[in-house]
Formats: sequence, C-alpha cells, structure tokens
Amino acid sequence: MDMPEGPYVLLYHDCSEVVYVPGSERPFKLSEYKKEVGKPYARITFFICLEKHYKRVDDTSDSDSEIVITTRSTAKFNQADTLRKLVPVVPAVAVEGFHASASVPKKNTTNNADCIVGSDEELDFCDQDSVASSVDSSAEDMFIDDMDPILDRRPSSDLYLPEEDYDSKDALQHRKRLCLSSAEGGDRKSENGFYWTETEKWQSSDEADVEPPLLVFTPNQNPGPQILPNRCSSALQFFQLLFPKSMFQTIAGYTNSYAAKYEERKGKLWNFISQSDMKSYVALVIYMGMFRCSSLSDYWSESQHFSLSFPAKIMSYRKFLSISIVLHLSESREDEKNILKKGTAGYERLGKIQPLYQVIRESCKSYFHPFQNITIVERMVKPQAGTGLKQSLKSRSPNMGFKLFALTDCTCGYTWDFFVYEGKSCASRSEGLSYETVMALVDENMLGSGYKLFVDKFYTSPTLFTDLLDKKVLACGPVWPNRTGYPKSVKNKLLSNAPRGTMRWIRQDKLLFVEWKDSREVQMCSSFHKAYEGDTVQRKVRQDAHRTLEEIPVPAVVLDYSKNMEAVDSSDCVTEHFRAIHKPKKWYQCMFYHFLDIAVENAFIMQELVTKENGKKPLTRKAFLQALILELTDIDSLDSAAVPLSLSSSG
Repeated sequence: MDMPEGPYVLLYHDCSEVVYVPGSERPFKLSEYKKEVGKPYARITFFICLEKHYKRVDDTSDSDSEIVITTRSTAKFNQADTLRKLVPVVPAVAVEGFHASASVPKKNTTNNADCIVGSDEELDFCDQDSVASSVDSSAEDMFIDDMDPILDRRPSSDLYLPEEDYDSKDALQHRKRLCLSSAEGGDRKSENGFYWTETEKWQSSDEADVEPPLLVFTPNQNPGPQILPNRCSSALQFFQLLFPKSMFQTIAGYTNSYAAKYEERKGKLWNFISQSDMKSYVALVIYMGMFRCSSLSDYWSESQHFSLSFPAKIMSYRKFLSISIVLHLSESREDEKNILKKGTAGYERLGKIQPLYQVIRESCKSYFHPFQNITIVERMVKPQAGTGLKQSLKSRSPNMGFKLFALTDCTCGYTWDFFVYEGKSCASRSEGLSYETVMALVDENMLGSGYKLFVDKFYTSPTLFTDLLDKKVLACGPVWPNRTGYPKSVKNKLLSNAPRGTMRWIRQDKLLFVEWKDSREVQMCSSFHKAYEGDTVQRKVRQDAHRTLEEIPVPAVVLDYSKNMEAVDSSDCVTEHFRAIHKPKKWYQCMFYHFLDIAVENAFIMQELVTKENGKKPLTRKAFLQALILELTDIDSLDSAAVPLSLSSSG
C-alpha cells in the first residue's frame, strides 16, 4: 500500500492520540487496552494520520466542519464509521486487526480512500439439529458494536475528499463552500423529521435551563410482588411461582420421548426418568453453581479426603450425565413437523424452547410489577455448538452466543420480561432493531404511565424517546453523536481539549442533549432531566507531579443514569458454573439453564421483598439456594414439608 512519508500519529476512534490507556494515566500497552475494551486483537481498531495533519487540528477554531472516516466498504462497517470532532477533514487510514504481530494486510479501496482490511473472517454458523442459519453480515457487525444499521447512518461521502486532494485547489474551494453554507444557517431536517438550525447554539452550565414537566407515576398495579402475603412460606413455593411444578413433569416427558429415539438408534434402551428425577437434576445444577469443582466428575469423586457426599446421595454420575445429554424441552413429533417447514414463513425458529419459554415469560410478568425506574439489558447465553442465532456481545466476551433482551427493574434487578433475538431476517426494518426492541418490551398497557426508562447508547435515539413520551414513558441514556436526530450545530460545541467537568447542552422540543467532558467525552439524551442542577463528582486531577481529588460539575442526567444502572444487579447466574464445566451441545439446552437462572434469581428477589414487607429478616442468597436445593431433593426430614423462611440467614 502506497502511503505518504511520515511521521504518523496513532489515534483512537474518537481521534484522540494514543498515549495513555483510556480512563487512566497508565502509558498505553496493547495488552491492557485489549483487556479494557474486552475485544480480541482481530477486532481492535485504531486510526493513523500524518502528524502534520493532526497538528493542524489543534490550531483550528470551534466552527470548523466534522471529521468523517469513510475508508471501509459497505459490506463491512467499522465500529466508528463517523467520528465527530470540531476539526477540518483529516485524511486518515483505518487499521483493523492492529496488533504487535500483525500479518501483511490486504488492500482495499473504497470511497476513494485506502484502507487496510484485517485478516479475520466472519464465521457462518449452522446446526442441523437446531434453528435455521441466518447470515446477517454487515448489519450484524454494527449490531455487535452496539450500533443500529438503520439509525446510525454515515454522512454522504461526496462531502469529503480523499487525502491526495486535500490541499488541492478544488479541495480548498470545496471547503470554502461548506463553510459558507454552514455560516448561512437555515434549518436542517434529519431523516426522522427533527429540525436543527445550523446557527443554534450549545449552552454552557452557567446558562439556566427550564425544568421539564414530569409525568405522574401511575402504574396499573402496585409495584412489587403480586402475591398474597401468606401464599408463599418457603423457597420452593416462590420458585414454583415462576417454574411451575407441572413443567418438571412436562420436561421429563419430552426428554423421555426424545431419549427413547436417541437410544434406539444406538441399539440401547432408555431408562425413563420421573418428575422427581427432574427436580433432583435441577437441584444438582443449582448446587454446582454454589460449590465449584474443576470438572463435572469431581462432584462424584470417591476420594477419602476431597469428595463431596451430597451429589452421590441425590443421583449417580451416569444418570446425571445421561439427562444432560438428552434433555429436551419440546415434543419430538412437533419438532419433526417444524423441520419440514425450514425456509418457509411457517418455520418456528424457537420451536424447541417455546413451551418453557412462554411459561417463564408469562410467570415473570404475572407475579411482579416493576417500580418506576426500569432498564433494558442485553444478556449472552453461550452454547458449545454453533447455530444461526449466534451473536457476540463485545463488552462482555469475545465468545459467541445467543443474545437476549430483558426489561429489568432498576430497584431490585427483577427480570420482568425478555425475548431471544432471532436474527435480522426475523426483525422489522422500518425503525431499527434498537427502537423495536424497546417498543416490544415496554408495554404501557401492562405497565402504566410515568415510568422512567434508562437505556444504553445502542437504544437511545430522539425518535424513540419522542415516541415513548407519546406512550407516557420517560427515558434517558447515552447517545451516539452520529445517530439520526442528534444536534448538528457546532456553535459553542464542547471542544475535545476542554477541561474535565466542562459541559454543553441544547434543548430541542421536549428532548435535552448534553455533552460532558470526563476522562472522555460523554453525550447524553433525556426527556425528563434539567441540564444542570449544581451536582458535582470527585475526580483525580493531575497538578504538577501529583494527582489530587477535585469536585467537578456533572450534569443531572449523567448522575441519575449512573446511579440507576449501577443499581441493576446483573442477576448472578447461579448455574453459570455448571455450563462452564459441561457446555451444552444443543442450543435449546443452553436456553433451559438460562431460563432456570431467571426463575431462581426472580424467586430470590420476591422472597426478599415479601419477607421485608412482613417485617422479617429475609434469607441471604446462599441460604435461599440451600433451602431450595433441600426442598427440591426432599432430603432428610424435609420429604414433603416446606423449609420455613425464618431459617437463619447467616453465611
């Protein structure tokens, strides 16, 4: 690849120079940066540009145009296809898959710019005994990077010139025309109908903002558990509200039917399991989440000094492993009929989990009503084998898995509703996945009005927040600066070299947009916050050779968002360890364990809230799980009696 002579400057995706590890004062190391962003080396992206161009950036005024990197083909989007900065157009080269031992990259030219394309390839997953494969290509790449391919659009490339033409006569004329058109002002209408005036000014924290009118919180039911105070007196009774007793018998029947055919093909007979066996199996899965061993067989170790006696009392190792292999959640005959419909509109991609899937969802909504503050979270379920539903959640793990969207209560972490993402081919394309996900989970007819929704930048958009207001639901969250509807004005905009605590805000109709400088720039959008209410946070600021704690201003929306999102417990998966030592080969088995996680966690939360309402001390998570395991297995004198919630919560 022919490149001009250097020297060059290495840049992050926000065009800041690579000197320190983001959010710290530690000198940059690739290994530390990899750990910070949670990506494999092949998915880390940097930018390089000529040092003379980068230095020119610092000498420009705050009225200049924005920088746009358009060096990637339309078949594969970058994590930051557009970068907003108050600088002139800087020619840059996107470097994908950058790492210390990078191989010679392939050359690709797109939009009249050179780019280096990494050698990592997208994997096309398919499982014959699973769901139909979906290849979502470029749209899924943006989805993985928390971007929406419909809402996060790149500006037209005809506004920007390639590097070799940057200092040409035509380029200078082109930039003058852009500056003139910007100076003339006028209204700009975005694709979602929002009007922005080019001369509209960003306000500072010293300028007063108007308190937006708040909606009265009127839930359709009293927030909290929706059960009679004396209906549940044991851990098992709370659990069976969400995982009904009949489901044990149903799953045992489906498993027996599938296992009989499975063993028949091998010339063997299957020993049918009972409802009691399924309860014991579930108890052992929960038990393995509490007591960690390095391998599955260690739980049945016969070592004189290092053995665990409990699993052997409940079930043999061979029986437990057999159930794990053939565990089934649907009728085999219905599965065979469904397979014949592959490739047609009648094919049910989630057919193998539908019975349990629907029961858990309806139960979670029936026995609890959310408090005012709610959020939508993404969860990753990772099986061993690959299927067409697999996605990657870059902030959690580079491993692939199934993505679930869940509406969770910010106060206690209760999962009120959720659904499994089925791929781009099963989603509507009108408003974007992020918009439709929120609208599918936020059901105002069941919830009520006046709710406050906190979402991350994948979901936040002016269109969504405006439509939520029409449903009498308030919302706030960080927002991508290149998202459709974000203010285009650069007048008095936050500078990249502004000191910590500097903020700018602008209000359009009922929406507030805030830019705040912390260790990096933060952009927020809200439909119910005031720009600044005098709040401060402590940050370490370098002064000479020392770092001291200082109070810096913080917008109300940033403080409120951080408080509520931190309060959301990630719903510690009590069976996650079991999946780590015995990875299910079938995608529907992996879903079973995650549904079990949800039922156990929600049962614990309800027990905690109900017990506190009755003026008693609730069980700790450990005590609750121990009581649940004992009841599921009918150990000792607990054959049919309930374990009272007045058990000691110590430990």
